[in-house]
Amino acid sequence: MTTVDALAIFAHRDDAELCCGGTLAKLVRLGHRVGIVDLTQGEMGSRGSAATRAAEATTAAAVLGVQVRENLALPDAAITNTPETRAALANVIRRLAPRIVITHAPAGRHPDHRVTAQLVRDACFVGGLAKVAPELPPHRPLKILHAIAYREDQEKPTFVVDISDDFDTKLRAIQCYGSQFDGATQAGEVYPTGEPLYDVIRHQSAHYGSLIRRQYGEPFFTFETMLVDNPLTLDVFSM
Repeated sequence: MTTVDALAIFAHRDDAELCCGGTLAKLVRLGHRVGIVDLTQGEMGSRGSAATRAAEATTAAAVLGVQVRENLALPDAAITNTPETRAALANVIRRLAPRIVITHAPAGRHPDHRVTAQLVRDACFVGGLAKVAPELPPHRPLKILHAIAYREDQEKPTFVVDISDDFDTKLRAIQCYGSQFDGATQAGEVYPTGEPLYDVIRHQSAHYGSLIRRQYGEPFFTFETMLVDNPLTLDVFSM
């Protein structure tokens, strides 16, 4: 059975690349097994088609180097958090047994993004219930990380991942979605500034990198307080 160390679960093909592509590429580069689950096929997208986005997602996954990419085929623009969708996603989580799960920010302008954030949290809980789908061993990830890039209404990040060495890989993966992004100035949670979308992504990554005194970064939020074992190992200058 194929398992992964980290699993990104997002509503649409391209969301994982936009929100945490640098982190996924970094984990792969560091030797970890990484997977992506897209909940919908993107059939309601204003640009391109579901078939085109499927091919683009396959290419992007190869760029990132992830070992697994699956699609749950939930209805685009109509994701719901129900016992049925929780059970379907919980089965994937049990089968892939990730240590960490990464998903959308709790807030978002796309309804699918907001629903997915809570659906993922609930499915992770259900995945640990032994009597749900007993044919699969129960599994509950250690951490759920919310990728909050582009969300300035979110609380301050719990932490920022340094993606300076992996930003170019992130951008190349995003550029695989030419049907969605070529010539665009906004996408998903990326608000328009009048600049090309790819420039906005670079500037946003540089902004979060500056918070940790690095070139590029990706921000994450956790509801629980993070543990620091030894304060002397803390990084980032205060002054």
